[in-house]
Amino acid sequence: MKKTIIITIALGLSAITGWLATGCSKTEIVEVAPPGVSFEKLTDALHMVLENDRTVYTQKVVNRLVKEDKVIKASEHWSEDQALPLPAQMFRMGAELTASKDAWFSYSLQSLWPINKSNAAGQTEVEKKGLEFVAANGGAEPFYGQETLGGQNYFTAVYADVAVAPVCVSCHNEHKDSPKTDFKLGDVMGGVVIRIPMDS
Repeated sequence: MKKTIIITIALGLSAITGWLATGCSKTEIVEVAPPGVSFEKLTDALHMVLENDRTVYTQKVVNRLVKEDKVIKASEHWSEDQALPLPAQMFRMGAELTASKDAWFSYSLQSLWPINKSNAAGQTEVEKKGLEFVAANGGAEPFYGQETLGGQNYFTAVYADVAVAPVCVSCHNEHKDSPKTDFKLGDVMGGVVIRIPMDS
């Protein structure tokens, strides 16, 4: 009887010790885990939403109504022409509306071959390197960098802007101000630049 009690107590203590050891190791893991989301994941998530909205507008609205159904045209002077805004113009209007709301991040569409000169690459050295990087790798992966502007440290990410519909290709190739006129479907036409302040 005494042996049974001693064995039972020993097993109980062993279980408690194991549980405490496991609990401590879990606590240690939680304590060393970095808080929050990385800058890369944050800009990746923002870009996914921006890219999806832009793709849907380009493919399901502009390309369908202009190229396929031929019921309306898209124009730089969309208001005067009673036409659809170009996908790049829609993107810019969204970026400007975001900026007007004092958002803590910014985004823009830029290109090494811009039709609109205000979208020209090289506003900063990091932007230029990023646009050259995504163009060189065909948009296979984004570019991440850091820069200091006006005394503020920023995480800057650049993602490839790809021709997702025939209307993209024809618009750029046929435009009188386009510096590049041999784009094909799937080509990198520019880049989406997302900038986030790194300081709290």
